[in-house]
Amino acid sequence: MKIRTGQCLCGRVHYEVRGEPSGVGLCHCADCRRESGSAFVMFAIWPRHAFSSTGDFSTYEGRSFCFACGARLFNLTDEEAELRVGSLDMAPTDLKPTYEIWAKRRENWLTALPDTHQHHEDQDHNSASNAF
Repeated sequence: MKIRTGQCLCGRVHYEVRGEPSGVGLCHCADCRRESGSAFVMFAIWPRHAFSSTGDFSTYEGRSFCFACGARLFNLTDEEAELRVGSLDMAPTDLKPTYEIWAKRRENWLTALPDTHQHHEDQDHNSASNAF
């Protein structure tokens, strides 16, 4: 079983996920843009039971981050762990987005990723990514 690890910028929070994600996507919504300071966020979703972490983190409206350095790491629900792919230790990763959400907010100088499903707003499923 594949194990991936990640951490915050200062190294106070570490996490691990086991197995393959159920989805990998890009989000162009206003909240993700604000929280990341970037044009979009890349995330991947695992079953919650495949996730573990060490270290203290804070959570604001479902978004968890290191209280010391402020790095955004994950969204946790009882069912899912949605990780910010940029916080994984191995970069570049072998993870490739299969869908984009909030495509209506994509920068006009960016084009849709080839071979991905495009969602004008959010994707219709019950997951942590519905918060976007």
